Amino acid sequence: MATKKKTTTKLPFAINDYVVYPTHGVGQITGIQVEEISGTKLRLFVITFAKDKMTLRVPVGKAETTGMRRLATPKILETALTTLKGRARVKRTMWSRRAQEYEAKINSGDPVSIAEVVRDLHRSSDQPEQSYSERQIYEAALDRLVRELAVVEQIDEEAATEKLVKVLEAA
Repeated sequence: MATKKKTTTKLPFAINDYVVYPTHGVGQITGIQVEEISGTKLRLFVITFAKDKMTLRVPVGKAETTGMRRLATPKILETALTTLKGRARVKRTMWSRRAQEYEAKINSGDPVSIAEVVRDLHRSSDQPEQSYSERQIYEAALDRLVRELAVVEQIDEEAATEKLVKVLEAA
């Protein structure tokens, strides 16, 4: 009778790691659980999103395919900040189409793509008001970028917001 060998595979993330889940932003892995789902035992990362008061369970084997990733490196965030300084690229397509593109960029979880949305939708005090839906998308993108910047630079979200707004105002 063959004995089953217990294989220990190196997990891509550890408890207490901060990660970015594309559709939810920055969260912290608070545990790794084994749950039985439909008769199959699955190892799950338990990710807590404190600001949203939400907990997400992601199967260990599906973490990469869902787009879950480590926090951006300071170099990637620097690229995102440089993107904020660029000229806004507003296409002359219908708002509904642009809104879909912006949402897709935000949900990609890529800081540079999110910075593009923030840059394109930012309005300085001398520009006309935004529509409600424009403002919602802008705030969602800004919030995602702020959260990641705050965790990477180990500053609070208020300081991260100030830093991003300064970059936007200087552009």
